Amino acid sequence: MKKTINRLILLAMTLAFCNYGCDPFLDVKPNKKLVIPQSLDDLQALLDYYPNIQFDPAIGEVSADDYYLTTEIWNGLFSENDRQLYIWADHGIYSTAPLDWIYPYRNIYQANVVIENLSALTSDLDDLERWNSIMGQALFLRARAFLSVALIWSKPYNANTADTDLGIPIRLSSDFNLISNRSTLRESYNQILKDLQAAVEYLPSTAIHPYRASKPAALALLARTYLYMGDYANCLLHAEACLALRDDLLDYNTLEKSATYPIPEFNQEILYQSTQSSPPIAPSRAKIDSTLYNSYNDNDLRKTLFFRENSDSSHSFKGSYNSGNTLFSGLATDEVYLMRAECLARLGEYEKALANLNALLEKRMVTETFQPIGIPDGSLLDLILEHRRKELLMRGLRWPDIKRFNQEGLNIGLTRVIDQNTYELLPNSPRFILPIPDIVLTLSDVQQN
Repeated sequence: MKKTINRLILLAMTLAFCNYGCDPFLDVKPNKKLVIPQSLDDLQALLDYYPNIQFDPAIGEVSADDYYLTTEIWNGLFSENDRQLYIWADHGIYSTAPLDWIYPYRNIYQANVVIENLSALTSDLDDLERWNSIMGQALFLRARAFLSVALIWSKPYNANTADTDLGIPIRLSSDFNLISNRSTLRESYNQILKDLQAAVEYLPSTAIHPYRASKPAALALLARTYLYMGDYANCLLHAEACLALRDDLLDYNTLEKSATYPIPEFNQEILYQSTQSSPPIAPSRAKIDSTLYNSYNDNDLRKTLFFRENSDSSHSFKGSYNSGNTLFSGLATDEVYLMRAECLARLGEYEKALANLNALLEKRMVTETFQPIGIPDGSLLDLILEHRRKELLMRGLRWPDIKRFNQEGLNIGLTRVIDQNTYELLPNSPRFILPIPDIVLTLSDVQQN
């Protein structure tokens, strides 16, 4: 069995590279020794290969403004790609293998393999529950990968222009003879929604491990998708459905502030576990933006649980829900609370929005000093968005947040200073839509941003 699983994994890893749409490789046949999945065990094994499945693109977080690098650290980065990405260069970002593109399209390939082979399997009633779970996991995996690509490599969603804005390559088959091209942005998001809506129906309410998808995780991802589409009513609907199943919050008063990584892995907030990792955003290099750090008051436990003071009085991040030096990029209930609060405020349900925010903050502030916030209705949304940034930093959400906020007119610009040179990214600059790797363009019909 172990030998079979290893061959299945090797098959997926070998073929996944071609998910770029790499037409020159289409005539190359897989190694005949590699097995084709033939059972539910085989298909679950593909979905359980966590070293592949659980990695997300980090390029958005590297581009965002929760952190900065000193000139010395920037010069010491091994990869020229990383140096160019940090200063938002429009060239030289992908001179080597574009892992940030490989990660999601490898997952899309594996999901397609599972979906196609599941459809060919006949299951008796004893296997139906498991069949459904595997189908739901595969649809969730594919949708999550599509969304991660759309949030980085496409414009922010605008219903008025979505029929003409470039979306992403939507690959729904493992057949390499199908040429990759870009769909419209509306088509891209429609596919994400379709996959997730189906996944909700298939998935169980609980998973045996946070590395596997569940119904609450799919509902949370649906809420996130609708949030980035600006569909606040549907975001609220799915956030509430998620929290009806899983509304646990971790009480930060119970955590050890002096611990190297104080937030436990697989804690009760985590709906789905995944990781983003890149040298510029490693806690040993990335220094937290000082304005962001200073925005936490002294009664806010996140100030001591999220940050470690460095010898130069700067601060590094230690608050990953991975409980280590890799950054959590999955789904957790704290994000869902904040999505619900934001949507309630945007829809004019201020009292409910404030109660929702206070429910989260009660678990984040020193117990003895916590007082429920009272604030004028007109200021509530800004406060919720402020806590969204404080709560969800270094999770891969800041970059798409800036894009959607700028579309609403907030005019957030970014600045880097390296070696006394200042680099600026102006609000709504085309460089907020990151360039697709050159190799993808060379090997497919995909159009550059």
